[in-house]
Amino acid sequence: MITIAVLYGGMSSEHSISCISAGAIMAELPQDKYRIFPVGITQNGTWVEGTTDPVGDSQLPSVGDGREVALSVNPARRGEFFDPNTGEVLAAVDVVFPVLHGTNGEDGTIQGLLDLAGIPYVGTGVLSSACSMDKEFTKTVARAAGVPVTREFILHEDADFSAVTDEVREYLGLPVFVKPARGGSSIGINKVEAWDKLEDAVRFARLYDTKVIIEAELVGDEVEIGVIERPDGELVASPPAKLSGTADSEEGFYGFETKYLDNVVTATIPAGYDDTVNQQLTDLSLKTFRALSCTGLARVDFFVTADGPMLNEVNTMPGFTSISMFPQVFQAAGMSYGELLETLIATALERSAG
Repeated sequence: MITIAVLYGGMSSEHSISCISAGAIMAELPQDKYRIFPVGITQNGTWVEGTTDPVGDSQLPSVGDGREVALSVNPARRGEFFDPNTGEVLAAVDVVFPVLHGTNGEDGTIQGLLDLAGIPYVGTGVLSSACSMDKEFTKTVARAAGVPVTREFILHEDADFSAVTDEVREYLGLPVFVKPARGGSSIGINKVEAWDKLEDAVRFARLYDTKVIIEAELVGDEVEIGVIERPDGELVASPPAKLSGTADSEEGFYGFETKYLDNVVTATIPAGYDDTVNQQLTDLSLKTFRALSCTGLARVDFFVTADGPMLNEVNTMPGFTSISMFPQVFQAAGMSYGELLETLIATALERSAG
């Protein structure tokens, strides 16, 4: 039997979504094959012994207080979770599933800790996690690899609004989307249709990240594609999912409430494009995955514009809720949710052995 630690929660603004994703995963893993050790990370960063049902009746759950746990980074005690107050070993795990979204989960930090601990884990590594999380570097790497991306301007921590000059505004055009550069789940994003609204949008984005990206609007279908790595190293891209209704909410775009709380967005899977567009999306998703040195899994998001597909962003630990697009696109390809999870775990163990 494989013992697996499922990490969830965390200090990011995507804490609740992580709990929901982890709950769905733990409910699906067969008990005759996996022994689950749940580890919750509170919003203040404390690691506690968790529960296999972290959601309960909450719409936006959070990790509460519990018995504190720590992961050993001693190679002689690889995979051990212990009580730091008593030293008691609570579990010795074979693999970790870090179901953490956003800061300290998708940005390479938890991956670095797991690498130091010498424990296999599901998903991509330190560098690719960090680059995929930071939209500036995602675009830089993708553009260098020949993947088309939209126009953008970066406001770094030390930059004020005067950096957005008339030349920059002319280059970007209106409307623009103002985003935390290292955020997720559409938190902290605003659509700006008049330049006098830019300052408020930047201030709002900086509540979530000191670095802000201002992107020119992409007009076209929003499309999401899943990519997984099989244990033998083969990369598999899912059918594309075309989203409809993303502009029909009060937010006016595919924001947090539209994604998780409203019931206005539907998906067409497969998207219904012709063979040429489908092949372009497949090729670009795999090219992006490889360019960022991703491993295990990623969700690659595009806009299909009049000029062809253009990259929007990459998620290296996409949502795994019951309505999340990543499981749905692979189910459309004939891979069940359970088979998807087992493939990801097997790949993590195989990569470690390799």
